[in-house]
Order: sequence, then C-alpha cells, then structure tokens
Amino acid sequence: MFRKKTLLCVLASISLLAACGDGSEKSISDKPIEPVQEEPKEILYPTPFTGELISNEITMRPVIATINNHPAARPQSGIASADVVYEMLAEGDVTRFLALFQSEIPDSIGPIRSARSYFIELADGFDAFYIAHGFSPEAKQMLENGIVDNINGMYYDGSFFKRSKDRVAPHNSYFMSDNLEAAAEKVNASLLYQKKVSYTYYDDEESVKVGAQADRIHVRYSNNENFNSTYSYDPVSNTYSRSSGGTVTTDLLTGEPIKLSNVLVLEMDHQVIDNKGRREIDIYSGGRAYIFQQGMMRELRWENIDGVLTAVEIDGSEAKLMPGKTWIHFVPTNPGIATSVTYSNSEQQS
Repeated sequence: MFRKKTLLCVLASISLLAACGDGSEKSISDKPIEPVQEEPKEILYPTPFTGELISNEITMRPVIATINNHPAARPQSGIASADVVYEMLAEGDVTRFLALFQSEIPDSIGPIRSARSYFIELADGFDAFYIAHGFSPEAKQMLENGIVDNINGMYYDGSFFKRSKDRVAPHNSYFMSDNLEAAAEKVNASLLYQKKVSYTYYDDEESVKVGAQADRIHVRYSNNENFNSTYSYDPVSNTYSRSSGGTVTTDLLTGEPIKLSNVLVLEMDHQVIDNKGRREIDIYSGGRAYIFQQGMMRELRWENIDGVLTAVEIDGSEAKLMPGKTWIHFVPTNPGIATSVTYSNSEQQS
C-alpha cells in the first residue's frame, strides 16, 4: 500500500513538473519579436549640369553670364562655381567665356562683358537667365526682341552691377549675386527651372575605357598665347587643371585652381561679319568633336538638339560625362579641330 501511494505521488510530481515545463516553453515562444527598424534612405538628386548628387532637387533655372577673358580681367570671379564654361572667339584673337551656373551661385561673377548673337542663342537653348554688360548690334536687337530673359549692365551699371576699383573699364564690371532675385524681378523674369535640360553621366561603377591616352591637351586659337589653353590631367583627383598664357587658371574668390572633369572641343564654322572682327558662329549644323575624360580622348560628333549642344557618340547615343565641372571650346573649321587641338601622354614624353 505504501509503495503504491509513493508511486502515485512520484507520478503526480512528474506530471506537475512536465506541466510547468510546457507552460514555460510556451511563454518564451509566444513572446512577440520586435521588428528591426531600418533607417530611411536619403533621397539624392543629380544636378543637371554636373551630375553630382545633392539632397535637394534643383528648382532654379540656369544662369548664364558672359565673362571677360582679357588678360587684364584675370583671374575671374566665380568661374570655379560654374557647372559649364563655354570658351569661344568674340573678335580678333580674343576669346570670351559663357559660364553656366545652377548647382551653386558664387557671391560675384565677372568681369562681365558684352553679348553676342550666339551667346544669346546658347542661353535661349537652356532657357537661362542671361547676364551681360553691353552688346553687339545684332545682340542688342535680339535682347530688345526678348529672345531671352536678361539683365544688362548698360542699363543697371552701379546697381545690380558693381565696378571694381582694382581694375579699369571694361575689365571691372561684376554682377553681385545677392541681387539675382531683385534683378529678375526688375525685368519681370522668373527664376523657376522650367525647361528641364540635363546631360547624361557615368554611374559610379563606370569609367572611361575607350580612346587614346591623353593627359595633356593644348587648344590653340592663334599665335597669341594669351588665348591658347593647356590642360593637365591629375589621376589622383581625376580632374584637369587649366592654364592660359602660361598662368594657371584660378578663381579670384577662392584663390584656388579650377578643377574640371570633362574637356570638350567642338568644331564650328566661323565667319567674320564686320570691320571690328566680330564673328558669327554656326552653333546649329553639328560637326566633329573631341572629348577628354579620365586622361583619355575619343572623337565624337556634336549636334544641336532642341537648342542645346550635345556630344554624340559614333553610334548615335548621347556621350556620357564624368560627374563634375565641364569646359567646352568652340574652334573654327578653318584651320580645323585636328590642327587646333593637340594632345599627348606624359608617360610617352618621359
């Protein structure tokens, strides 16, 4: 009898322990699992004319300014901030810059110089707000006809445009960027980015793999070395520096040399149209082009697509740019791009 009671007690204890064990395991397995909170990914937007990623989408229309390139106007202010700089002949052997600003606007831009018809046509292609000080007769008529929204120093010298005391006219007129909104309002222009033009860029994992090695470039306009340019490629920064007349191109505002990711040269027909040596440049017909990126060069063609000069590969696709700043030369068909542009590989020279 005693043994039977003892056995029953033992069995009851085992049953009780088993029941307790089942309840404990159930409570652990039923505990809800906290979901892992993933941090929201920041949305980045590429800037239209540099391809660099920023946190806020661009909403301001491009601003294009004619900048003086006479030796007395150097170093210029604001050119390191330009997304794209076009360099072309104005009259005689003298070149001028047409600088496009959008991703950043420097405190001052200049020295500002006068408009030409092809400057206005280029600004119109981007639907840009155009800044100049003065004009050729043809450009004056185009501006009066409202081809582009613009502000001109001929009418606003001393207000939106300031004269530097360190230089003499016509090399001392600067547009002050804190006046940009007021200047646009003065001429009833909007600064809203409406014509969404942009270039095509390489992805991060892509690189230039075709073409000839060329880490030193020389662009020649005439025997006047003040207006001929040399570019040197730095593989560490993956950018080109520029010099003209034997002097490195720097920005007066920063004192730093400009750094370029792309250098392009476009061949165009040039015609002298008056006794002052002013020109007409054909920016519509297309033609030969060279592109320099990552120390490499290849030949392309350029086309005017909806008013915007576009580099096109031999297969007809739009050429990709390296993210960063771009410098674009226009050279005359006579003597031609093959004569105007030479390039070499420094390793071959050493």
